[in-house]
Amino acid sequence: MLEILLAGAIATSASDIHLEPEEESVRLRFRLDGVLNDITFFDNKLYTQLLSRIKLVSGLKLNIKHTAQDGRFSITLGESNIEIRTSVLPGAYGESIVLRVLNPKSILVNFSDLGIEPSLFSVVEKEIKKPNGLILLTGPTGSGKTTSLYAFLRTINSPESKIITIEDPIEYHLNGINQTQVDKSKDYTFLTGLRSALRQDPDVIMVGEIRDEETAKIAVNASLTGHLVFSTLHTNNAAGTIPRLIDLGVNAKVIDAALNLAIAQRLVRKLCEVCKEKYAPEGAEKKLLEEVRASIVARSPRESSGVASRPVPEITVVYRAKEGGCSACHTTGYRGREGVFEAIIVDQLISKTLSENPNEREIRVAAKGQGLLEMRQDGVLKVLAGSTSLVELGRVVDLSEEII
Repeated sequence: MLEILLAGAIATSASDIHLEPEEESVRLRFRLDGVLNDITFFDNKLYTQLLSRIKLVSGLKLNIKHTAQDGRFSITLGESNIEIRTSVLPGAYGESIVLRVLNPKSILVNFSDLGIEPSLFSVVEKEIKKPNGLILLTGPTGSGKTTSLYAFLRTINSPESKIITIEDPIEYHLNGINQTQVDKSKDYTFLTGLRSALRQDPDVIMVGEIRDEETAKIAVNASLTGHLVFSTLHTNNAAGTIPRLIDLGVNAKVIDAALNLAIAQRLVRKLCEVCKEKYAPEGAEKKLLEEVRASIVARSPRESSGVASRPVPEITVVYRAKEGGCSACHTTGYRGREGVFEAIIVDQLISKTLSENPNEREIRVAAKGQGLLEMRQDGVLKVLAGSTSLVELGRVVDLSEEII
């Protein structure tokens, strides 16, 4: 049964398998393209045996039932080695299990396939090839930040440069890159890893996440001393990156010299190309699309920003997911995901605002002339292009937020 579960998850490109005991039965769900889907319900007695099998292969203790446990195992499928991360949590009706499927194929996305809008793509491509500076990605857990960072690293990886990563965990092994994994039991954290990495004469460093003041300061100092540093930060949008760094104790006067680019991202599901439905938007939907489209047209970049102008499609028809989907999309109406992005370049105007300890809104106003789109605008462009639906965009991006 475990083999059938894993085979089903891999065949449907599920990222997680959830087994949740309830009073009458056990609920099985797969996370497909970031959204949980019910698969089936089965007998509790069968689940007891399945639980023991999962614990056994994951290296967990069979007799411990009232404490959370974490383990792992791997499966070999052809030439691919797929790692499964196991989490067991005690609950009211028994132990709940989540199996995270780390399939190398799902994270191995090319830089050009991330879904970055062409005018932003040229900016990011230029910034990641600079010899030094700090590039930060922001977004919630599961928004694709690691996938984007891996795509950046693969783009700039060459025999002439030494790249070191400090990750938690290592999700995919990259050839030619020195990858290390944090281990709290051995006191190897992002901070100690970053300090050690700097003694290894690297050209590029990737720090999985900036969580505290000291890590933030060392990452900034590394970017000022001839290293290109990639990392992630927890903020809601690109403009929030600078206030967050200041909040972490980084001197505002050095941020403009250290930070090259702040990128925020979310993941939206792509409409199934086989069964998506065409329709003409009306009422509130049409009004929203018209407002956002007008704001995109009005957002012309400053000449000095290096951002190219963009074509904006007319609002004639848009697409939505077919109810019940089809066999190609496993009845969900969606197949695959792409990123929705926004970014801020630290230019002269942004640098000028840094002396005034700016908030998010002030940074967004200063960045408007760069011509880069806000996340809602980027998402609406993808809706007008027919790659996703307005309903799906509204699931991950606040469509009511004011556009500056």
